[in-house]
Amino acid sequence: MNKNTGNAFDEATHNSHALSVADVLRILNTSSRQGLTSTEAASRLKLVGPNILREYRDESSWMRFVRQWHQPLLYILNAAAFITLFLHEYVDASVIFGVVLVNVTLGYIQESKAVKALTALRQTLQVEARVVRDGGTERIAAHDLVPGDILFLEAGDKVSADVRLVESNEYRVNESSLTGESLPVEKDIQPVSREVGLADRTCMSYAGTLVSAGQAKAVVVATGDATEIGRISELVSQAEELETPLTRSISRFSQILLYIILGLGVAGFGAGVLRGEPMVEMLMAAIALAVGAIPEGLPAAVTVILAIGVSRMAKRKAVIRRLPAVETLGGTTVICTDKTGTLTVNQMTVSRIEVLDRQYELTGQGYEFEGEILHITGSKDNSIVSKERDYALFECLKAGALCNDATFVMQDNVQTLIGDPTEGALLVSAVKIGINIDELFLQCKRIDAIPFSSERQYMATLHECGDENIIYVKGAAERIIEFCTQALGSDNHVVCFDTATARATLSTLAEEGMRVLGFAYSHSSRERNVVEQSDLSELVFLGFQAMIDPPRKEAVHAVDACMKAGIRVVMITGDHAHTALAIAESFNIPNQKMATPTFGRVMTGEQLATLTDDEVEQACRSVSVFARVAPEQKLRLVRAFQHDHAIVAMTGDGVNDAPALKQADIGTAMGKTGTEAAKEAADMVLTDDNFATIEAAVEEGRAVFDNLIKFIVWNLPINLGEGLVVLCALFLGITLPMTPVQILWINMTTAGSLGIMLAFEPMESDIMERTPRDPQVSILSFDLVLRITVVGVLLLVVVFGLFFYERSLNASLEQARTVSVNVFVVVSSLYLLNCRSLRHPFWRQNVRGNLWIPFGIVLMMILQVLYTYLPVMNDLFKSSPLSWSSWLRIFMVSFTAMLLVELEKFIRAKFVPQT
Repeated sequence: MNKNTGNAFDEATHNSHALSVADVLRILNTSSRQGLTSTEAASRLKLVGPNILREYRDESSWMRFVRQWHQPLLYILNAAAFITLFLHEYVDASVIFGVVLVNVTLGYIQESKAVKALTALRQTLQVEARVVRDGGTERIAAHDLVPGDILFLEAGDKVSADVRLVESNEYRVNESSLTGESLPVEKDIQPVSREVGLADRTCMSYAGTLVSAGQAKAVVVATGDATEIGRISELVSQAEELETPLTRSISRFSQILLYIILGLGVAGFGAGVLRGEPMVEMLMAAIALAVGAIPEGLPAAVTVILAIGVSRMAKRKAVIRRLPAVETLGGTTVICTDKTGTLTVNQMTVSRIEVLDRQYELTGQGYEFEGEILHITGSKDNSIVSKERDYALFECLKAGALCNDATFVMQDNVQTLIGDPTEGALLVSAVKIGINIDELFLQCKRIDAIPFSSERQYMATLHECGDENIIYVKGAAERIIEFCTQALGSDNHVVCFDTATARATLSTLAEEGMRVLGFAYSHSSRERNVVEQSDLSELVFLGFQAMIDPPRKEAVHAVDACMKAGIRVVMITGDHAHTALAIAESFNIPNQKMATPTFGRVMTGEQLATLTDDEVEQACRSVSVFARVAPEQKLRLVRAFQHDHAIVAMTGDGVNDAPALKQADIGTAMGKTGTEAAKEAADMVLTDDNFATIEAAVEEGRAVFDNLIKFIVWNLPINLGEGLVVLCALFLGITLPMTPVQILWINMTTAGSLGIMLAFEPMESDIMERTPRDPQVSILSFDLVLRITVVGVLLLVVVFGLFFYERSLNASLEQARTVSVNVFVVVSSLYLLNCRSLRHPFWRQNVRGNLWIPFGIVLMMILQVLYTYLPVMNDLFKSSPLSWSSWLRIFMVSFTAMLLVELEKFIRAKFVPQT
């Protein structure tokens, strides 16, 4: 948990990529042969600390519980409970406290579930390292590594610290988790310029990366927090913990409501006292006003609606860490997505083959052996190839399979590649023409090989194929072209090789962002059993195999759906600009309408580094592809989008993505390939690493927000009506039509039995055809506020009307109040049907689409019958049995209110433009 700062190792830690091996060893006072002594290693361990990162600590359980109480609306309820307790109204105080406790408990339970879901994703692994100590080789725990240790690395090892290479033998490293580079990187021991970026420091290996091929000896230059991963961890800790649009909106809404309720309560209390009413009665009336106006069920409903969204998303392979993240997805305006593994399958795939006189397309993706090879004619008339008609193609594929060190094995019933991804792609392409790899190796036994190296840029193998020996060569296309003097045609005839045409073809494939390998062969003497560089002249050209990490088919549709929904998709990757742009174009991500001559269609991290913050913000408005970017630049881009008032969803899987994931409004990590640092920083984890899941999550997020608005539009008129009833009673100096505890009964039973059923409403069919909502705009539009007001005033009128009518018929105060309570409940039940759609008539909604609605209404009616006729309820809530005529009047006014709401919908749909 060190930073390696302020000690003698700083120069090696920060600049070892620009220093020679000798200089690094000298600065670290170590020997590549003898290593450190045990005594010196122990001394350095005390100085710099163990080779571990500062741990992220989850919020404690009790703090999560305490935080649930921090809600403005609950402050008023708690105050009301204490006042009623002080006034010895123990039943009222108990009910109010019970309501608060239900809200707090629900929130705590749901957040705890989210924490447990994330914990289930974590995997711990004790890593060991092979080092030189006291002149001998030994294995030690990776956390005991110190600067100056000499470390051995080979294929399959996870690099345990930042190291400077001392010796390298065909050494390649997968650095995608750190740099975003999708292919393994060739390494050597030569120093590079001090200014080059992380991805181009070819003499270094960094903690957390994976050795994919070869061996190396290296000297440790940084451990713990001083490593590149440690530096990124520091960026994560500096990223802001943002409020979500929902929490901001609810907070603003709650504060406004808080001031309105307090103001009305004080005004009502003052009006009563000035009229000479007893202060205790007026205080209880003011509490009734506060209790009536507060939507007590809102915090619980928000929690439950979000929790249902979490459950739905989990079924669609998205695990939510924090509840508000569910709704944030629905408000997303910009998705900043990684390329490798998210938009693409993260498996190299041969998609084009060019031989002397023909072109071919390959279907299928990744390491699945399903797919075909199609012959492309000038008219794009594709036909399936055969060995007899396409001899050069067959030989090109055969060369790719034989000149190859990769293999596939079955692990947990999954075809798993062992070896280089590029070589795996060559094996798959060979299978697609019908080659049996195992039989091929038996028929053409390998005798000798020249392994691939970055200096040679090729690999050559010698095979005994029946009565003849054949040398097959594969490598960088430009290098193979240099070796060839002849070429094999599809008809099995050898002709002179046209290098100019081959280079033109190569240039075209490279411009499309493909990685191109060339293939050639020559016959060798039957007596020869070795292959040497001198044998690689006057080769016969077989063809090019062009490969790319292909787009996920489902991701293509998902990106298109997001764009139609008004969500901008931006690619931010550590890969090369050509490759990034080629993949982005296949998704139609570069926005032609937004492009400007100033910034172009793709921007690199090097270009980004020269821009001011204002220029970066301008670039974000027009550029949709950012390539070769560093971790701090990803963070800078997310902040630029946010400064421009965007709601940003950021995807990523690597350690380098963690700071931006934490900064984003909705950080999305990959569950399969994602690092623990990425998962810890994210709000959501995709268990299938697929962009299509993000689109599905956005759908669910929008549905959650829709249902939340429906609940609010249903709930607030009830609270408004209750508040207006109490306020009017206070100002008119008349008896309250409902007591505080009766108001609480209405609020909690209707919210639990009726309102919460809106959480199960299915998403509307046009949900992904709408533009994202403006996060700066109130969660309630003017027309919805108008409806809330209309329904609230309707409740005021019908409650006072029936209350006074019942009293005029000599009904007792308890009976009249029971009528008032039942009016609220029945109107709420029928209004629930109105709220299933905020625009369309209720009779157009499919009843079977949400069977919880009729269930909730029936449950509510049963509760009201018990409330009205059960003696214990009569004693507890001061209710009283009603006659059938009272019930008839209740249902008549309630149906009238329901039809008036539908009339308002009709008038608005007819005469008010829909936005």
